Amino acid sequence: MTTQHLNQTQLAARWGISPRTLERWRCQGQGPRYLKLGGRVIYRVEDVEAFEALRAQPGGIPDLEGLPPAHGVGAALAAGHPAGGLR
Repeated sequence: MTTQHLNQTQLAARWGISPRTLERWRCQGQGPRYLKLGGRVIYRVEDVEAFEALRAQPGGIPDLEGLPPAHGVGAALAAGHPAGGLR
């Protein structure tokens, strides 16, 4: 298995950020793990993907089970009342 690498410019393009942001993160001890080989900075794709996974946010439709009942027109529509019970 061959390890894939990204340079600073490639990673910045992948994330839509400035290469300078990656430089700043390295100075601050933030961002994904990196390797410095002969003055060259590279990122292993597996480290980049691990960094992304740690920062993944939940999305989509929330689980509504356990939430308090809705009120108002939305609740009336959900209960099947025509026009939400409006006259």
